[in-house]
Amino acid sequence: MHPVLFYVGSWPVPSHEAFIFLGVIASTVVFWLQAERQGPFDERLLWIVAGTLFAGAVGAKLGTGWRYVTVTHDHSLVGILERGGRSIVGGLAGAYVGAILTKPLVGYRRRTGDLFAPAVAIGMAIGRIGCLLSEQVGTPTSLPWGLRLSDETLRRIPNCPYCVPGVALHPSFLYETVFHAAMFVWLVAYWRPRVTVEGDLFKIYLLCYAVFRFVVEFVRGNPVLWNGLTGSQLFLIPSTLLLAAYFARRLWVDRNPHPPVVAREVAG
Repeated sequence: MHPVLFYVGSWPVPSHEAFIFLGVIASTVVFWLQAERQGPFDERLLWIVAGTLFAGAVGAKLGTGWRYVTVTHDHSLVGILERGGRSIVGGLAGAYVGAILTKPLVGYRRRTGDLFAPAVAIGMAIGRIGCLLSEQVGTPTSLPWGLRLSDETLRRIPNCPYCVPGVALHPSFLYETVFHAAMFVWLVAYWRPRVTVEGDLFKIYLLCYAVFRFVVEFVRGNPVLWNGLTGSQLFLIPSTLLLAAYFARRLWVDRNPHPPVVAREVAG
């Protein structure tokens, strides 16, 4: 783990923030290119992007704020904002809500999911590298690619009973980087030409990530809240079911585009 990426003079550049910034830049470029493909660029999209970023930041903080308050008993807004951590799952949920709320405010009626899906995927792939370099990586593993951290790094990881010298840990954030990079290629090369309903590309991405994240959460080392499941997993269960129900309904409609008309008998 390398929480400081490099120094500019005496000023440290945090790894997490540096890769998040690079991820935002990459997302912006991909979003812009996607928007240009569908025609002349609409300036209202800039407001929608701003709304998603703001709501995503709020959602990321709310996703971990409750845990910070529970552990520290610090109910101050400053404490939650500065030391409360961030949740990617909460950030994605907040960004989704932000786009929905911003579009009617600026009078934009087209769906934007097809623009956001590849952009978010590439941004997540890059941003998760910063998490790998600065956060608790995962649970113990016997797999050959497990990470063995230095004593100094292990001392910086709080509330981790299995973070001891010589124990290999799952590089869970590396799993996420590989997943999101693969999703970016899959969305652009395979799904984008095949999506028939505008906006479905982002729902496809969310459904795939929800399933992946539920599984990888077992090796993340996050606190268990109920029946062996973490807070992220408890949030993902209803979210995944809603997305699966949406696509099940879409599949049924595609296979039954013209339901038969039932003739009514007229009593004579």
